[in-house]
Amino acid sequence: MGMEKVETASEHVSKEQRKTLYRKVLVVVSISQILGGAGLAAGITVGALLAQQMLGTDAYAGLPAALFTLGSAVAAWAVGRLSQRYGRRTGLAAGFAVGGLGSAGVVLAAIFNSVFLLFAALFIYGAGTATNLQARYAGTDLADRKQRATAVSITMVMTTFGAVAGPNLVSVMGNAALSIGIPALAGPFLLSGAAFLLAGLFLFVMLRPDPLTMAKKLAVQEEVLTRDGAVAAAVNKRGLAVGAVVMVLTQMVMVAIMTMTPVHMGHHGHGLREIGMVIGFHIGAMYLPSLVTGVLVDKFGRTAMSIASGVTLLLAGLVAALAPDDSVVLLIVALSLLGLGWNFGLISGTAQIIDSTTPFTRAKTQGTLDVFVALAGASGGALSGMVVAHAGYAALSIGGGLLSLVLLPVVIWSRR
Repeated sequence: MGMEKVETASEHVSKEQRKTLYRKVLVVVSISQILGGAGLAAGITVGALLAQQMLGTDAYAGLPAALFTLGSAVAAWAVGRLSQRYGRRTGLAAGFAVGGLGSAGVVLAAIFNSVFLLFAALFIYGAGTATNLQARYAGTDLADRKQRATAVSITMVMTTFGAVAGPNLVSVMGNAALSIGIPALAGPFLLSGAAFLLAGLFLFVMLRPDPLTMAKKLAVQEEVLTRDGAVAAAVNKRGLAVGAVVMVLTQMVMVAIMTMTPVHMGHHGHGLREIGMVIGFHIGAMYLPSLVTGVLVDKFGRTAMSIASGVTLLLAGLVAALAPDDSVVLLIVALSLLGLGWNFGLISGTAQIIDSTTPFTRAKTQGTLDVFVALAGASGGALSGMVVAHAGYAALSIGGGLLSLVLLPVVIWSRR
Protein backbone atom coordinates (compact mmCIF):
# COMPACT_ATOMS: atom_id res chain seq x y z
CA MET A 1 0.00 0.00 0.00
CA GLY A 2 2.71 2.49 1.01
CA MET A 3 4.62 1.15 -1.95
CA GLU A 4 1.91 2.24 -4.39
CA LYS A 5 2.72 5.87 -3.72
CA VAL A 6 6.33 5.52 -4.78
CA GLU A 7 6.21 2.59 -7.12
CA THR A 8 5.93 3.01 -10.88
CA ALA A 9 5.03 6.65 -10.48
CA SER A 10 8.75 7.13 -9.93
CA GLU A 11 10.78 7.80 -13.00
CA HIS A 12 14.35 6.57 -13.15
CA VAL A 13 16.63 9.03 -11.36
CA SER A 14 20.25 9.07 -12.50
CA LYS A 15 23.22 9.68 -10.19
CA GLU A 16 23.72 13.12 -11.72
CA GLN A 17 20.07 14.03 -11.14
CA ARG A 18 20.36 12.86 -7.54
CA LYS A 19 23.45 15.01 -6.99
CA THR A 20 21.70 18.04 -8.50
CA LEU A 21 18.61 17.53 -6.33
CA TYR A 22 20.79 16.98 -3.25
CA ARG A 23 22.60 20.30 -3.81
CA LYS A 24 19.33 22.15 -4.41
CA VAL A 25 17.76 20.79 -1.22
CA LEU A 26 20.85 21.80 0.79
CA VAL A 27 20.63 25.37 -0.52
CA VAL A 28 16.91 25.70 0.23
CA VAL A 29 17.16 24.15 3.70
CA SER A 30 20.25 26.25 4.50
CA ILE A 31 18.43 29.50 3.72
CA SER A 32 15.52 28.45 5.91
CA GLN A 33 18.01 27.64 8.70
CA ILE A 34 19.34 31.21 8.66
CA LEU A 35 15.82 32.47 9.36
CA GLY A 36 15.06 29.70 11.85
CA GLY A 37 18.27 30.38 13.74
CA ALA A 38 17.27 34.00 14.30
CA GLY A 39 13.90 32.80 15.58
CA LEU A 40 15.17 30.31 18.13
CA ALA A 41 17.77 32.73 19.56
CA ALA A 42 15.13 35.00 21.12
CA GLY A 43 13.74 32.43 23.53
CA ILE A 44 17.20 31.25 24.57
CA THR A 45 18.43 34.77 25.29
CA VAL A 46 15.55 36.48 27.08
CA GLY A 47 12.97 33.78 27.90
CA ALA A 48 14.36 33.19 31.40
CA LEU A 49 14.74 36.93 32.05
CA LEU A 50 11.14 37.60 31.02
CA ALA A 51 9.83 34.89 33.37
CA GLN A 52 12.06 36.16 36.18
CA GLN A 53 10.70 39.67 35.69
CA MET A 54 7.05 38.59 35.62
CA LEU A 55 7.28 36.04 38.47
CA GLY A 56 9.68 38.00 40.70
CA THR A 57 11.75 34.92 41.61
CA ASP A 58 14.68 32.91 40.23
CA ALA A 59 13.34 29.52 41.31
CA TYR A 60 11.16 29.23 38.19
CA ALA A 61 13.40 31.08 35.76
CA GLY A 62 14.18 27.75 34.12
CA LEU A 63 10.51 27.17 33.30
CA PRO A 64 10.53 29.05 29.95
CA ALA A 65 13.26 26.77 28.58
CA ALA A 66 11.36 23.79 29.98
CA LEU A 67 8.10 24.90 28.37
CA PHE A 68 9.36 25.73 24.91
CA THR A 69 11.44 22.57 24.99
CA LEU A 70 8.39 20.54 26.05
CA GLY A 71 6.48 22.21 23.23
CA SER A 72 9.26 21.26 20.87
CA ALA A 73 8.85 17.63 21.98
CA VAL A 74 5.21 17.59 20.92
CA ALA A 75 6.08 19.43 17.72
CA ALA A 76 8.95 17.04 16.89
CA TRP A 77 6.51 14.11 17.06
CA ALA A 78 3.93 15.93 14.92
CA VAL A 79 6.41 17.28 12.35
CA GLY A 80 7.99 13.82 12.01
CA ARG A 81 4.67 12.20 11.24
CA LEU A 82 3.49 14.98 8.94
CA SER A 83 6.78 14.72 7.07
CA GLN A 84 6.53 10.92 6.79
CA ARG A 85 3.03 11.13 5.36
CA TYR A 86 3.07 14.32 3.30
CA GLY A 87 6.78 15.06 2.81
CA ARG A 88 9.35 17.32 4.46
CA ARG A 89 7.93 20.44 2.78
CA THR A 90 4.54 20.22 4.50
CA GLY A 91 5.87 19.10 7.88
CA LEU A 92 8.55 21.78 8.17
CA ALA A 93 6.37 24.63 6.88
CA ALA A 94 3.61 23.78 9.40
CA GLY A 95 6.07 23.58 12.30
CA PHE A 96 7.63 26.97 11.56
CA ALA A 97 4.16 28.58 11.19
CA VAL A 98 3.11 27.33 14.65
CA GLY A 99 6.40 28.59 16.13
CA GLY A 100 5.70 32.04 14.67
CA LEU A 101 2.27 32.10 16.33
CA GLY A 102 3.90 31.20 19.65
CA SER A 103 6.28 34.15 19.35
CA ALA A 104 3.33 36.49 18.81
CA GLY A 105 1.70 35.01 21.92
CA VAL A 106 4.78 35.81 24.03
CA VAL A 107 4.63 39.44 22.92
CA LEU A 108 0.93 39.64 23.89
CA ALA A 109 1.68 38.02 27.26
CA ALA A 110 4.29 40.68 28.00
CA ILE A 111 1.92 43.47 26.98
CA PHE A 112 -0.89 42.18 29.24
CA ASN A 113 1.50 40.91 31.95
CA SER A 114 -0.17 37.50 31.83
CA VAL A 115 1.99 34.68 33.19
CA PHE A 116 -0.54 32.06 32.06
CA LEU A 117 -0.47 33.38 28.49
CA LEU A 118 3.34 33.58 28.62
CA PHE A 119 3.68 29.90 29.54
CA ALA A 120 1.10 28.79 26.95
CA ALA A 121 2.80 30.86 24.23
CA LEU A 122 6.28 29.58 25.12
CA PHE A 123 4.97 26.03 24.79
CA ILE A 124 3.69 26.82 21.28
CA TYR A 125 6.90 28.72 20.44
CA GLY A 126 8.75 25.44 20.96
CA ALA A 127 7.41 24.25 17.59
CA GLY A 128 9.83 26.61 15.87
CA THR A 129 12.80 25.20 17.78
CA ALA A 130 11.80 21.61 16.98
CA THR A 131 11.24 22.40 13.31
CA ASN A 132 14.58 24.13 12.99
CA LEU A 133 16.26 20.96 14.30
CA GLN A 134 14.09 18.65 12.16
CA ALA A 135 15.15 20.58 9.05
CA ARG A 136 18.67 19.16 9.44
CA TYR A 137 17.28 15.77 8.42
CA ALA A 138 15.86 17.13 5.16
CA GLY A 139 19.35 17.85 3.89
CA THR A 140 20.36 14.22 4.39
CA ASP A 141 17.48 12.52 2.56
CA LEU A 142 19.33 12.45 -0.76
CA ALA A 143 22.86 12.11 0.66
CA ASP A 144 24.82 8.87 0.45
CA ARG A 145 26.31 7.27 3.58
CA LYS A 146 29.65 9.08 3.25
CA GLN A 147 27.93 12.49 3.00
CA ARG A 148 25.34 12.25 5.77
CA ALA A 149 27.14 13.93 8.67
CA THR A 150 28.53 16.54 6.28
CA ALA A 151 25.01 17.24 4.97
CA VAL A 152 23.73 17.73 8.54
CA SER A 153 26.64 20.06 9.26
CA ILE A 154 26.10 22.21 6.17
CA THR A 155 22.51 23.01 7.14
CA MET A 156 23.47 23.58 10.77
CA VAL A 157 26.35 25.92 9.99
CA MET A 158 23.93 28.14 8.09
CA THR A 159 21.86 28.45 11.28
CA THR A 160 24.83 30.33 12.73
CA PHE A 161 24.16 33.48 10.74
CA GLY A 162 20.69 33.91 12.19
CA ALA A 163 21.42 32.42 15.60
CA VAL A 164 24.39 34.69 16.30
CA ALA A 165 22.64 37.78 14.97
CA GLY A 166 19.57 37.13 17.16
CA PRO A 167 21.15 37.59 20.63
CA ASN A 168 23.18 40.57 19.44
CA LEU A 169 19.96 42.27 18.34
CA VAL A 170 18.45 41.93 21.83
CA SER A 171 19.15 45.57 22.77
CA VAL A 172 18.06 46.89 19.35
CA MET A 173 14.80 44.92 19.40
CA GLY A 174 14.24 45.89 23.04
CA ASN A 175 14.50 49.59 22.14
CA ALA A 176 12.26 49.07 19.11
CA ALA A 177 9.67 47.37 21.31
CA LEU A 178 9.76 50.18 23.87
CA SER A 179 9.22 52.73 21.11
CA ILE A 180 5.85 51.13 20.27
CA GLY A 181 4.78 50.53 23.86
CA ILE A 182 5.87 46.89 24.24
CA PRO A 183 8.08 45.72 27.17
CA ALA A 184 11.77 45.58 26.15
CA LEU A 185 12.21 41.87 26.91
CA ALA A 186 9.41 41.01 24.47
CA GLY A 187 11.21 42.79 21.62
CA PRO A 188 13.32 39.81 20.49
CA PHE A 189 10.14 37.75 20.09
CA LEU A 190 8.94 40.19 17.42
CA LEU A 191 12.02 39.22 15.42
CA SER A 192 11.46 35.56 16.26
CA GLY A 193 7.87 35.51 14.98
CA ALA A 194 8.76 37.14 11.67
CA ALA A 195 11.79 34.83 11.18
CA PHE A 196 9.83 31.61 11.83
CA LEU A 197 6.96 32.61 9.52
CA LEU A 198 9.36 33.55 6.72
CA ALA A 199 11.27 30.27 7.12
CA GLY A 200 8.07 28.26 6.84
CA LEU A 201 6.83 30.17 3.81
CA PHE A 202 10.18 29.84 2.04
CA LEU A 203 10.29 26.06 2.56
CA PHE A 204 6.70 25.61 1.43
CA VAL A 205 7.34 27.48 -1.81
CA MET A 206 10.88 26.32 -2.64
CA LEU A 207 11.33 22.75 -1.35
CA ARG A 208 10.25 21.05 -4.59
CA PRO A 209 10.60 18.19 -5.37
CA ASP A 210 10.24 16.97 -1.82
CA PRO A 211 13.51 15.27 -0.71
CA LEU A 212 11.89 12.54 1.41
CA THR A 213 9.49 11.60 -1.39
CA MET A 214 12.42 11.41 -3.80
CA ALA A 215 14.39 9.29 -1.31
CA LYS A 216 11.53 6.78 -1.24
CA LYS A 217 11.50 6.62 -5.03
CA LEU A 218 15.25 6.05 -5.06
CA ALA A 219 14.90 3.33 -2.43
CA VAL A 220 12.44 1.47 -4.65
CA GLN A 221 14.74 2.01 -7.62
CA GLU A 222 17.68 0.61 -5.67
CA GLU A 223 15.59 -2.37 -4.50
CA VAL A 224 15.51 -1.58 -0.81
CA LEU A 225 12.10 -3.30 -0.74
CA THR A 226 11.70 -7.04 -0.51
CA ARG A 227 9.91 -8.99 -3.26
CA ASP A 228 6.51 -8.85 -1.53
CA GLY A 229 6.72 -5.08 -1.08
CA ALA A 230 7.34 -5.02 2.66
CA VAL A 231 10.03 -2.68 3.90
CA ALA A 232 13.28 -4.50 4.49
CA ALA A 233 14.22 -4.80 8.14
CA ALA A 234 17.28 -2.62 7.78
CA VAL A 235 16.93 -0.82 11.07
CA ASN A 236 19.91 -1.11 13.39
CA LYS A 237 18.35 -0.97 16.86
CA ARG A 238 21.68 -0.58 18.64
CA GLY A 239 22.57 2.35 16.38
CA LEU A 240 19.24 4.00 17.16
CA ALA A 241 19.73 3.50 20.90
CA VAL A 242 23.25 4.93 20.96
CA GLY A 243 22.37 7.87 18.70
CA ALA A 244 19.40 8.70 20.94
CA VAL A 245 21.41 8.53 24.19
CA VAL A 246 24.16 10.75 22.78
CA MET A 247 21.66 13.41 21.69
CA VAL A 248 19.57 13.19 24.88
CA LEU A 249 22.50 13.65 27.27
CA THR A 250 24.14 16.46 25.30
CA GLN A 251 20.81 18.31 25.06
CA MET A 252 20.08 17.98 28.78
CA VAL A 253 23.51 19.26 29.86
CA MET A 254 23.56 22.08 27.32
CA VAL A 255 20.05 23.40 28.09
CA ALA A 256 20.55 23.28 31.87
CA ILE A 257 23.75 25.35 31.92
CA MET A 258 22.73 27.66 29.09
CA THR A 259 19.34 28.49 30.65
CA MET A 260 20.72 29.76 33.94
CA THR A 261 23.76 31.62 32.60
CA PRO A 262 21.78 34.82 31.73
CA VAL A 263 20.16 34.78 35.20
CA HIS A 264 23.55 34.18 36.87
CA MET A 265 25.06 37.07 34.91
CA GLY A 266 22.13 39.36 35.72
CA HIS A 267 22.67 38.76 39.45
CA HIS A 268 26.28 39.91 39.15
CA GLY A 269 25.67 43.21 37.42
CA HIS A 270 25.93 42.24 33.76
CA GLY A 271 23.50 43.96 31.38
CA LEU A 272 21.62 42.72 28.33
CA ARG A 273 24.54 43.63 26.07
CA GLU A 274 27.00 41.36 27.92
CA ILE A 275 24.42 38.59 28.26
CA GLY A 276 23.64 38.81 24.55
CA MET A 277 27.37 38.61 23.74
CA VAL A 278 27.91 35.46 25.84
CA ILE A 279 24.83 33.72 24.42
CA GLY A 280 25.85 34.84 20.92
CA PHE A 281 29.24 33.11 21.30
CA HIS A 282 27.46 30.06 22.73
CA ILE A 283 25.05 29.75 19.81
CA GLY A 284 27.89 30.42 17.37
CA ALA A 285 29.79 27.50 18.92
CA MET A 286 26.67 25.34 18.65
CA TYR A 287 26.47 25.80 14.89
CA LEU A 288 29.56 27.40 13.33
CA PRO A 289 31.91 24.41 13.81
CA SER A 290 29.35 22.17 12.08
CA LEU A 291 31.03 22.11 8.68
CA VAL A 292 34.26 20.76 10.18
CA THR A 293 32.38 18.49 12.61
CA GLY A 294 30.46 16.79 9.81
CA VAL A 295 33.65 16.03 7.91
CA LEU A 296 35.26 14.67 11.11
CA VAL A 297 32.24 12.45 11.87
CA ASP A 298 32.24 11.06 8.33
CA LYS A 299 36.02 10.54 8.40
CA PHE A 300 36.78 9.33 11.94
CA GLY A 301 33.43 7.80 12.80
CA ARG A 302 30.40 8.45 14.99
CA THR A 303 32.00 6.85 18.07
CA ALA A 304 35.11 9.05 18.23
CA MET A 305 33.09 12.27 17.96
CA SER A 306 30.56 11.11 20.58
CA ILE A 307 33.46 10.64 23.03
CA ALA A 308 34.78 14.11 22.09
CA SER A 309 31.34 15.50 22.91
CA GLY A 310 31.38 14.13 26.48
CA VAL A 311 34.90 15.40 27.18
CA THR A 312 34.15 18.88 25.79
CA LEU A 313 30.95 19.21 27.87
CA LEU A 314 32.88 18.26 31.00
CA LEU A 315 35.43 21.02 30.28
CA ALA A 316 32.58 23.49 29.73
CA GLY A 317 31.05 22.68 33.12
CA LEU A 318 34.37 23.03 34.94
CA VAL A 319 35.22 26.39 33.34
CA ALA A 320 31.71 27.75 34.04
CA ALA A 321 31.94 26.65 37.68
CA LEU A 322 35.40 28.10 38.25
CA ALA A 323 34.90 31.39 36.35
CA PRO A 324 34.85 34.51 38.59
CA ASP A 325 31.40 36.12 38.71
CA ASP A 326 32.63 39.28 36.98
CA SER A 327 34.54 37.50 34.18
CA VAL A 328 32.65 37.79 30.89
CA VAL A 329 35.65 36.34 29.04
CA LEU A 330 35.67 33.05 30.98
CA LEU A 331 31.90 32.74 30.66
CA ILE A 332 32.32 33.16 26.90
CA VAL A 333 34.92 30.35 26.96
CA ALA A 334 32.66 28.10 29.05
CA LEU A 335 29.54 28.68 26.95
CA SER A 336 31.53 28.28 23.73
CA LEU A 337 32.79 24.88 24.94
CA LEU A 338 29.22 24.02 25.93
CA GLY A 339 28.00 24.81 22.42
CA LEU A 340 30.87 22.88 20.82
CA GLY A 341 30.23 19.76 22.92
CA TRP A 342 26.54 19.91 21.98
CA ASN A 343 27.52 20.26 18.32
CA PHE A 344 29.73 17.14 18.43
CA GLY A 345 26.96 15.14 20.12
CA LEU A 346 24.11 16.27 17.90
CA ILE A 347 25.89 15.62 14.60
CA SER A 348 27.39 12.26 15.59
CA GLY A 349 24.08 11.13 17.12
CA THR A 350 22.08 12.31 14.11
CA ALA A 351 24.39 10.45 11.73
CA GLN A 352 23.91 7.25 13.77
CA ILE A 353 20.14 7.58 13.48
CA ILE A 354 20.19 8.21 9.73
CA ASP A 355 22.50 5.21 9.26
CA SER A 356 20.05 3.03 11.21
CA THR A 357 16.83 3.79 9.31
CA THR A 358 15.31 3.54 5.82
CA PRO A 359 13.38 6.30 3.97
CA PHE A 360 10.10 4.47 4.68
CA THR A 361 10.34 4.93 8.44
CA ARG A 362 13.01 7.61 8.76
CA ALA A 363 10.97 10.79 9.30
CA LYS A 364 8.64 9.41 11.97
CA THR A 365 11.55 7.66 13.73
CA GLN A 366 13.54 10.90 13.68
CA GLY A 367 10.53 12.79 15.04
CA THR A 368 10.02 10.27 17.85
CA LEU A 369 13.68 10.37 18.89
CA ASP A 370 13.67 14.16 18.80
CA VAL A 371 10.79 13.99 21.31
CA PHE A 372 13.16 12.36 23.81
CA VAL A 373 15.82 14.94 23.00
CA ALA A 374 13.33 17.74 23.63
CA LEU A 375 12.08 16.17 26.87
CA ALA A 376 15.69 15.92 28.05
CA GLY A 377 16.07 19.63 27.36
CA ALA A 378 12.81 20.36 29.18
CA SER A 379 14.04 18.43 32.21
CA GLY A 380 17.36 20.25 32.16
CA GLY A 381 15.64 23.63 31.87
CA ALA A 382 13.09 22.95 34.62
CA LEU A 383 15.61 21.56 37.10
CA SER A 384 18.32 24.14 36.41
CA GLY A 385 16.52 26.98 38.20
CA MET A 386 15.89 24.86 41.29
CA VAL A 387 19.48 23.63 41.40
CA VAL A 388 20.83 27.18 41.15
CA ALA A 389 18.34 28.48 43.75
CA HIS A 390 19.39 25.83 46.29
CA ALA A 391 23.00 24.98 45.42
CA GLY A 392 24.30 27.71 43.11
CA TYR A 393 25.41 28.08 39.49
CA ALA A 394 28.77 26.37 40.10
CA ALA A 395 27.05 23.19 41.37
CA LEU A 396 24.82 23.15 38.29
CA SER A 397 27.81 23.51 35.98
CA ILE A 398 29.91 20.80 37.62
CA GLY A 399 26.92 18.44 37.83
CA GLY A 400 26.17 18.93 34.14
CA GLY A 401 29.77 18.30 33.17
CA LEU A 402 29.90 15.06 35.17
CA LEU A 403 26.59 13.88 33.69
CA SER A 404 28.06 14.14 30.20
CA LEU A 405 30.61 11.45 31.10
CA VAL A 406 27.77 8.88 30.97
CA LEU A 407 28.32 9.02 27.21
CA LEU A 408 31.59 7.12 27.50
CA PRO A 409 30.30 3.70 28.67
CA VAL A 410 27.34 3.92 26.27
CA VAL A 411 29.61 4.55 23.30
CA ILE A 412 32.01 1.79 24.40
CA TRP A 413 29.02 -0.61 24.60
CA SER A 414 28.10 0.31 21.02
CA ARG A 415 31.53 -0.84 19.84
CA ARG A 416 31.13 -4.38 21.26
